[in-house]
Amino acid sequence: MAIDVSMYWLKHHQLILGSQSPRRKQLLTDAGFPFTQRLVDVEEVYPECLDNGSVAEYLSTLKSKAYKLTKDDILITADSIVLIDGKILGKPKDKAQGRVFLELLSNNVHHVDTGVTLRSLSKTTSFKVTTEVAIQPLDSQEIEYYLDNYHPYDKAGGYGIQDWMGICKVKHIVGSYSNVMGLPMGRFYEELRGFVEVMG
Repeated sequence: MAIDVSMYWLKHHQLILGSQSPRRKQLLTDAGFPFTQRLVDVEEVYPECLDNGSVAEYLSTLKSKAYKLTKDDILITADSIVLIDGKILGKPKDKAQGRVFLELLSNNVHHVDTGVTLRSLSKTTSFKVTTEVAIQPLDSQEIEYYLDNYHPYDKAGGYGIQDWMGICKVKHIVGSYSNVMGLPMGRFYEELRGFVEVMG
């Protein structure tokens, strides 16, 4: 992909998305970023004593450390978690857990934390963005319909903001929409540009 004129500051750097998430890939592509996508294989575990509000950033940093960089590389790693009533909802293991997650989200407000880490050979920076999401009531038939037709087992909290759930059942959002998809693009753009300018 040709570098967009608005991103001339990236011309001496190679962006690497350390994620297999199709949603993060879509966001970077739609924003015109030149990048390659690589698999960062790491077990997503965190210390039990870690404060819930620090988990997303901790996991993004953990993923970043698992990838070996070369000169001019800038690695992007991210992790999103859903927090509701003090609990973390990860990716549902199966339909039964997906049902439990959606029942918790129904007629309730939750928060989506996305931690992002940028790393080059010379420096590392991390940040977190939080978005509040309110979901309309979901009845049992709607929950079954969603699980059967959208198979949201690769998504934190067991739903996708960009599919039926976001289109039909989100009451309101406070904060970044793209953050709920997996990458807070407004903050990411500013952080990345500052990161590159410091590198020189």
